[in-house]
Amino acid sequence: MNRKKKIIAGVVVLVIVAAGAAFFLKGKSAGGAASGAGGMGGAGGMGGMQQAEASTVVKAAVPTIGDLSLTTGLTGTVEAADVVYVYAKAAGDVTAVHVKAGDTVKAGQVICEIDTEQVDTVKNSMDSAGVNLSKAQNDLSRMQILHDSGDLSDQEYEQYSNAVKTAQLQYDSAKLNYEKQVEYSTVTAPIGGRVESCDVEVYDRVSQQAQLCVISGEGQNRIVFYVTQRMMTNLSEGDSLQVIKNGVTNVGTISEISSMVDTDTGLFKVKADVPESDSIAIGSTVKIKLVTEKAEQAMLVPVDAVYYSGGDAYVYLDEDGVAKMAQVEVGLYDSEYAQILSGLNAEDVVVSTWSSNLYEGAKIRQQGEAEAGTAEDQQGETDAQSAAGQEAAAQPAADGQRTHRAAGGGQQAKPVQ
Repeated sequence: MNRKKKIIAGVVVLVIVAAGAAFFLKGKSAGGAASGAGGMGGAGGMGGMQQAEASTVVKAAVPTIGDLSLTTGLTGTVEAADVVYVYAKAAGDVTAVHVKAGDTVKAGQVICEIDTEQVDTVKNSMDSAGVNLSKAQNDLSRMQILHDSGDLSDQEYEQYSNAVKTAQLQYDSAKLNYEKQVEYSTVTAPIGGRVESCDVEVYDRVSQQAQLCVISGEGQNRIVFYVTQRMMTNLSEGDSLQVIKNGVTNVGTISEISSMVDTDTGLFKVKADVPESDSIAIGSTVKIKLVTEKAEQAMLVPVDAVYYSGGDAYVYLDEDGVAKMAQVEVGLYDSEYAQILSGLNAEDVVVSTWSSNLYEGAKIRQQGEAEAGTAEDQQGETDAQSAAGQEAAAQPAADGQRTHRAAGGGQQAKPVQ
């Protein structure tokens, strides 16, 4: 009886030992599988350390041929086609004013009268010269009779004749001076037109060369503005421009370009005819837009494609997916395009995307290629997920087989007892 109990106890111990061995073998197999997963390139494995260098997605194209113009904004002043500034030719008191601003006058019409305080003086001088002339002429007439009768020598007669000539010159000079003073005291309009301003009133004291009024002719208005020498060399008579005032734009043409520097501004004076500018008041300031520089049939690239370093310009070229720097010389440029004077060929593929990731030797992909690459990457990711799902599905079966072998081992241990 005791012997039977000992045999049963021994069998129980063997069963417990077999179960523990099975449990130990199952854990070891699971750990090995986990290690194998890491070794095949899982997170933290060698596969994660070998990722390819990312490429910068860019836009690129060959240079284009076209025209480029540079428009400059300036300011100008509206003037009448014929403008006359009327000045006082002599100092004096204004005794009468016959016009006001806005009036229309005819050539020769009296504008104002000035007491020059010299009219009476020069008139007296003229009268005195007239008396002297008359006396000299009478003396010559009497001497003529004596000379004809032989009682007066030729030398004496010549003296009387010269006295008449001198008196005549003195009278003519005094008369001219008087007429000038009369003219100066009566100011008339030199041309017909509109009185733009009249800055004089009765009893005003005016000095010589004081401006009295401004008269504009009956022709169309014109615009006067100033440009630099560089701009002037690119302008020609007949060039069009835009004149902007109060939101209204009128089109005009350049009619005159001065080749002499203006002493007040140090610039070159330009005049332009604007047919539709009659509604703009004379003297108004207007905005002007005109083409000051232009390039025809030029090699053009997007302005964003140009980089600068130390004042030197360069672009990036796409050479088989690798960025390569190329020094260029830039001419004109606007907000969209830049003119390339040298450094590029018509076949060069220029990167037009500005990016801080660009440098010599950087890997790049054009936008169309990048979209195709993205589709391939998505397909590869889908395939990888599918493979991972199949491996996960196969994992329980493998664990079950390892468990079965462990249990089988326990059964093989039982007959040994």
